[in-house]
Amino acid sequence: MFRKGCLAILAVAAVALSGATPGAQARAATCAHAHAAAADASRADAAEATVCLINAVRRAHGLSTLSLNPRLSSAARGHSRDMVRRRYFAHNTPEGLSPAHRVRGTGYLAGHRRWLVGETLAWWSGAATPATIVTAWMHSPPHRHVLLEPSFRDVGIGLVLGTPRPSRRGGATYTADFGVKW
Repeated sequence: MFRKGCLAILAVAAVALSGATPGAQARAATCAHAHAAAADASRADAAEATVCLINAVRRAHGLSTLSLNPRLSSAARGHSRDMVRRRYFAHNTPEGLSPAHRVRGTGYLAGHRRWLVGETLAWWSGAATPATIVTAWMHSPPHRHVLLEPSFRDVGIGLVLGTPRPSRRGGATYTADFGVKW
């Protein structure tokens, strides 16, 4: 997560995990398009399914749900697109721009002196689904920490087809940017 004046990355690249817990499968069943491969669903449907799944997890942990924010989605989409195009996978760009810099560039933080942002990343070769990605994030302690941060109120999902490393199986790259402003 990133705080003004203290940028410390607590999220790292997602680890692809197979299988889902019964609870995760039940949550996925209630979110439309949760099991649709990224290549088979619209970007909007996949983003809404991802937010629905994240919110189901947050509710199960007694946390408030997140609102899909267009500015955070713009930052997230731009980062996913950049990682695929330039073949890298990291929170910071090759030039060193952090998630906080990208989010600030959208105007999301304008006029706020206090804020908190966080980011999770994933890429999946083959049939990436929102359920697969959220399950992988929840099985990774640093990603789980970001998804379950009680302060967050907004999220943006950036999903692009393609992966940072060439794959004959296709795939998708996800960035989720989280935020709150005071």
